[in-house]
Amino acid sequence: MEAEVDRLWAAPELLEVLGDWADRPGPMYQRLSAAVRDAVAQGNLVAGDRLPSERDLAKALAVSRATVVSAYDDLRAESIVDSRQGSGTRVRRGVAPERTGRVHGGTATAIVQRLIDTPGEMISLGNVTAPGLDLLTEELHGLVREDLAQVLGESGYHPRGLPRLREAIAARYAAAGLATTADQLVVTTGASQAIALVTQLLLTRGSTVVVESPSWPGCLDALRAAGVRLVGVPLDDEGIRPDLLARALPEHRPDLVYVMPNAHNPTGVTMSAPRRRQVADLAARHGVPVLEDSPDPGLDPLPVAAFSPGVTLTLGSLTKPVWAGLRIGWVRAPADVAARLARLKALADLGSPVLDQALAARLLPRLDALTAEREAALRERRDFLEAALAESLPAWRWRSPAAGSSLWIELPGADSVAFAQVALRHGVEVVAGAATDPTGAHDSYVRVGFNYPPRTLAAMVDRLRQAWEATGRR
Repeated sequence: MEAEVDRLWAAPELLEVLGDWADRPGPMYQRLSAAVRDAVAQGNLVAGDRLPSERDLAKALAVSRATVVSAYDDLRAESIVDSRQGSGTRVRRGVAPERTGRVHGGTATAIVQRLIDTPGEMISLGNVTAPGLDLLTEELHGLVREDLAQVLGESGYHPRGLPRLREAIAARYAAAGLATTADQLVVTTGASQAIALVTQLLLTRGSTVVVESPSWPGCLDALRAAGVRLVGVPLDDEGIRPDLLARALPEHRPDLVYVMPNAHNPTGVTMSAPRRRQVADLAARHGVPVLEDSPDPGLDPLPVAAFSPGVTLTLGSLTKPVWAGLRIGWVRAPADVAARLARLKALADLGSPVLDQALAARLLPRLDALTAEREAALRERRDFLEAALAESLPAWRWRSPAAGSSLWIELPGADSVAFAQVALRHGVEVVAGAATDPTGAHDSYVRVGFNYPPRTLAAMVDRLRQAWEATGRR
């Protein structure tokens, strides 16, 4: 087994491990020391790990240096850490966690942790999903009345996916102009599993992946967990920049290009059709597969796969247009690649839940209507939020997105990681730009979702205003 190496924690990395440290009782320094103590007990911090300097951690947490000094003093008094001049503050040798082995914690950990923890009064913008629509109830009742006996009479194991669902997905692609057969599809338990399976199939530790900069934190975290090296390429108004992609491909010789062409998360940009063709041509010229992640399965413009002479894998999902609780995603790929993905899927879980797939098969023919209904509601909430922000926080800057469910906001002259900590103490969880782009190019940005009803959005804006003022800004 490979030996653990002492780790030097940068302050932004430690924040992801500390979670909602400020949402605890007691003085601020005691909340911080308790969070570090828990991180050691849980194995996120292990013996030998070097903690950030008092000054760096105070800046990242947006607290006084005295708060960090007192917290470290507490931890030294409990023999959890020790400090030596020239080597900083480290977790003491001999301190045993309650569970063994380091627990992975990437830059998206806090976002995922919000789904695990009880949210309480916190308004969390870490996820941008919404409740299910009424049509979901209607189709669920229809499934029980009309299809349940047939579904229960079949085998419960479908590693590739329920045949009628794969046929419905294939028909949707084909009707829009992208010829697709059922054997090119593998149904997954959400888009996250699809990404994990593609990563397992195409990448190994040390592989290189070109990603958009910024990009979806969940995917970046999954790739880092696999030991993949990430190379960011910036976007413009039409998507990933082809001039910079053309430079990155021969320079870094990546094993995969990952893009999010529809309602890009977090910027809201939708890649133009000409840009999709350019991306497909560049990747094919350099022999690099493309993974396009389209959680909103709209087909206008067509997927990158429609323009690709090379290998392109297309991810789809019902999370946003229908409901996050319906954990149905899929991968469209060349038939031989799909067959290999199906084998990995079989090893993972023998197939996604059949009743969920049967419900998805009923919903898919009505997906355009569902998407239109969802987008109309989101546009109203987007307009409400933009008006409220313009009134309460006029210094903030953003470009109104044509699609998606969040604003990508620049905070003038501010460190978004530090502001996110202040916002947490005012009851709002925002996604800091550092989680979307490890290069630091978007450290002054935050992602703010507008999937909540107007009353919640109004409360959210008021809390954000208070947090902004607490940083000394008006």
